Amino acid sequence: MSGTAAPLPLRRSPLDGFHRAHGAHMVPFAGWEMPLYVTGILEEHRAVRGAVGLFDVSHMGILTVRGERAADLLARRTTIDAHRIRPGQGKYGFWLDSDGHIFDDLLVTRIDDGARGPPGFLVVPNAGRADRIEALLRMHRVGSTEVLRHNGRMAILALQGPGAKELLERRYGWPVGELKFYTARWYGRPAVAGAAGRLGLEFPDPSGTGILVSRTGYTGETGYELLVGADRATEVAEELLRAGAVLCGLGARDTLRLEKGYLLSGSEFHLDRTPLEAGQERFVEFDHPFVGREALIAQRTASGYPRLVGLRVLEPGAIPRHGTPILDGETVVGTATSGGLSPTLGYGIALAYVPEPLRTPGTELAVLLRDRRVPARVVALPFLPAHPS
Repeated sequence: MSGTAAPLPLRRSPLDGFHRAHGAHMVPFAGWEMPLYVTGILEEHRAVRGAVGLFDVSHMGILTVRGERAADLLARRTTIDAHRIRPGQGKYGFWLDSDGHIFDDLLVTRIDDGARGPPGFLVVPNAGRADRIEALLRMHRVGSTEVLRHNGRMAILALQGPGAKELLERRYGWPVGELKFYTARWYGRPAVAGAAGRLGLEFPDPSGTGILVSRTGYTGETGYELLVGADRATEVAEELLRAGAVLCGLGARDTLRLEKGYLLSGSEFHLDRTPLEAGQERFVEFDHPFVGREALIAQRTASGYPRLVGLRVLEPGAIPRHGTPILDGETVVGTATSGGLSPTLGYGIALAYVPEPLRTPGTELAVLLRDRRVPARVVALPFLPAHPS
């Protein structure tokens, strides 16, 4: 008999049947079965850049941490000082190990109203890390702090693109223009418009009418993520498609985030890189104690560490991929963590960690494609200009 354990069955989103009904190409991803594309990655990518696309990101971890000591727990375990998060505000940050290496990046949003009951936070880590982060939060919680997992009972729909705001306001009448980047509010469906703008609802909303809308996303475009009860997820998704959104899969989500230089778990970090190396120091709040802080301070003081850079491939049609060697002369100085053809720019791009002296934009390097040196140049990130918030 073999000692190898049978693989765990893939998890499925509450929208699994919806995807299949729309002809999505389903693939395994981080323990889930999710859509890679529906009509095609290129078409879906262009829909988001030019109009509005709809993604199912229900595979992301959906956790809540609530209690008088909830902020203590999150501040200790992440680079985010949760004590300073206002009701309705979200922050992006990192979960580190004691050496300062990134275990995961995540979003923390305060969902109580600041007046009734203890503080409550929505915590959204990556799919492949969610189980471990849930376990660690439970292990380190103090007193009556409550840690709950909502995957299966909730879905997350990401509406992304320059037409996202207009679509939501037209379809539901929600004043989502009031939401600044990294803020969230509960809104009601048209039949319960009186719920608009409330914070501090129980999570999930026991009335079954509220949708938590956050001004976030992973594409660089105007974007909103809608947390909705699993029993209504398909209904809401169909409404958004009828209103003009294009259904998209994870393939377009990856090409969109690469053009913006956003990190991907398992590619740009895998317990081997720090936020400083990844160019994310602005998301580290050093003025509070957290796991990995001392290691980051030591690294920042010493300097000279590798840096994540953007690379533009200078030969038309040459496309780097994850693992493509990066050359300085004849010396391999790194490998591409992510790479591909930019649908918007029309040429090959890549992310890679290189020695600190090579990080300056304009530095001439090369990528090794099929044993052939192809010229490349270090460029400033993001590859596409930042979208106004």
